[in-house]
Amino acid sequence: MINEYEIKKEICDIGKRIYNRGMVAANDGNISVKLNDHEFLCTPTGVSKGFMTPEFICKVDENGKVIQANKGFKPSSEIKMHMRVYKERPDVKSVVHAHPMYATAFAIAGIPLTQPIMPEAVITLGCVPIAEYGTPSTEEIPDAVSKHLQYFDAVLLENHGALAYADSLLAAYHKMESVEFYAQLLFLSRQLGGPKELSKEQVERLYEIRRQFGMTGKHPANVCVNAKNGKPSCHSCGACGSKSSCNADEEDVVATITRKVMKELGL
Repeated sequence: MINEYEIKKEICDIGKRIYNRGMVAANDGNISVKLNDHEFLCTPTGVSKGFMTPEFICKVDENGKVIQANKGFKPSSEIKMHMRVYKERPDVKSVVHAHPMYATAFAIAGIPLTQPIMPEAVITLGCVPIAEYGTPSTEEIPDAVSKHLQYFDAVLLENHGALAYADSLLAAYHKMESVEFYAQLLFLSRQLGGPKELSKEQVERLYEIRRQFGMTGKHPANVCVNAKNGKPSCHSCGACGSKSSCNADEEDVVATITRKVMKELGL
């Protein structure tokens, strides 16, 4: 088993990666790792993630309260967001929050990453929804993120950035890389006249490949209610796991059809 010091070194290494790739500026972003149900390591507030050493890293409990921190260091107020992820996703062992340029631009523009444009993104991420805006340091952000945790392994944060989580620190970081690469490709292809999307049949084949690989985490291939019922998946439902779409019950569907029929009849 890797000791805590080695985990702290790995956190610092990932911090350098997100800083060197331009995914954070100045003191932005934060990283955390779950040691057990009651102990978590996390990056401190007010420091650049590209220049950390193991002595910077703090230890907190499941409520975000400090267990151990060297003088001059304390956890970010955004630790609340991390703790919500761990609470609602027991399979998650690490959370990475950053402000990657292209992904954050989509978050600011209010555009979720839902277009199926490349096999790797479809298999790895499925879709990346947008969690509604919340005031930093409050429970608003955790509450907004919570709505998507059971459906996806990454979310955009409206007017804020991106959040990725997985069963290891490296996997969580790779999710963040994938989100940014997906966003950059989508942005560039739109400048070239718009992306040629994969067909529904092609998406379903990729979903099946993911299921055959036994990949961990949450993904539309496994948890999207529409996909399970043989309907269009989150790639085309337009709401990415929201109650208004993927979780819509029969009464909502009937009501929608009824309104359309009445409109056509002029009633």
